Amino acid sequence: MTNPIGALRTWILLSANLAIFAALAAGAGPARGQIEIDIVRGSVEPMPVAVTDLYGEHPEAARLGAEISRVVAADLERSGLFKPIDPRAFIQSSVGVQTGLRFADWRVLNAQALMTGKTEFGNDGRLKVEFHLWDVFAEEQLVAIGLGSPPELWRRIAHKIADAIYERLTGEMGYFDSRIIYVAETGTIIEPIKRLAIMDQDGANLRYLTNGDNLVLTPRYSPSVQEITYLLYLRGQPRVYLYNVDTGQQEVLGNFPGMTFAPRFSPDGNKVVMTYAQDGNSEIYEMDLRTREIERLTNNPAIDTAPTYSPDAEFVTFESDRGGTQQIYVMRSDGRDVRRISFGIGRYGTPVWSPRGDQIAFTKSNKGVFYIGVMHPDGSGERLLAEGFLVEGPSWAPNGRVLIFTRQHIVGDGHRNELVSIDLTGHNQRVLVTPTGASDPAWSPVIP
Repeated sequence: MTNPIGALRTWILLSANLAIFAALAAGAGPARGQIEIDIVRGSVEPMPVAVTDLYGEHPEAARLGAEISRVVAADLERSGLFKPIDPRAFIQSSVGVQTGLRFADWRVLNAQALMTGKTEFGNDGRLKVEFHLWDVFAEEQLVAIGLGSPPELWRRIAHKIADAIYERLTGEMGYFDSRIIYVAETGTIIEPIKRLAIMDQDGANLRYLTNGDNLVLTPRYSPSVQEITYLLYLRGQPRVYLYNVDTGQQEVLGNFPGMTFAPRFSPDGNKVVMTYAQDGNSEIYEMDLRTREIERLTNNPAIDTAPTYSPDAEFVTFESDRGGTQQIYVMRSDGRDVRRISFGIGRYGTPVWSPRGDQIAFTKSNKGVFYIGVMHPDGSGERLLAEGFLVEGPSWAPNGRVLIFTRQHIVGDGHRNELVSIDLTGHNQRVLVTPTGASDPAWSPVIP
């Protein structure tokens, strides 16, 4: 796998609040001593990397530089592909690297890649950050990128840097500058309180989008914009809402008595596919968000539910018991050519198509044990990545290499739901800590 970038130096636009400052000279060719990670192997030995504090002459710039470096290192470590070296072992300081790198000092630590850089404040008070990624053994620069933002958005700069490093060393799109929405759970079994909560993919910047007065379920992200859809029970009646994460504006998509799952967006964000129970029969429908016109896709006396589009919008996968047990099916997006793809032992549900199009994630249960697994869209290549008393509801990271799901665990005399991530190798399972119980996560696309 190769993805040479060479000595690229460019200021990057992060969002409407983050501005491009200037273009720097671009390198003329690929680096020679390329280091890279093959992330599709069954097990990956983490690459040792050194992440120095970003140097700043101004005390506040230096503090933010150190915080940015801490978040970058944490992002890389959490991916399971990198092993940040303890800064206490560094021989050369972040101040020293500004006057010249001593690559031998980093080779002693077995650092394969090295991040250096600096921070400063512009005349307008904005934070300007420049970072460099080096191949230590080839003594070559791999990437140099500058970014700028208001100081309060420094975490986004950190995630953007981590994404750039991840992309350069793996050849895959990064996923650190993204969010996760989920259902925050408090209260009791008899009187549960379920609120919509959103946070950065590393758990930072948590905020609640609903107040808990009404139950909310199944939040889902649009693949194209920072917009979600979710199901809210208002006075016992289900309503489907569209919610813009950036502006806070929301609107009712419709009142659908009997709906069992909130809609999922089409890849372009213009349609949703959903389950609607009418006259005691659950079928799959598609709604055009521009016209609000609804088209029925399935017509079967069995339960058809949990639909999701393929990335090219040509197909829809869903679960159904039309064959006698709960299994996964695929059909064309107009409802034609329905075919079953799950044939293993047990029940299969909650299918979700990978953003890459090459895998469908699912929940499987057999003899009281639950699993999170993946298979190819034709049903071949089934692999089980995680298991537990109750694990369910996978959602893909935007690069299609990591999944997040809900796991139930025992706490005292009761139980609590938590969010867990795992990569496609099945060797990097981690709990995402939340202040309350958490379920039904959905991963956002990378933030523009």
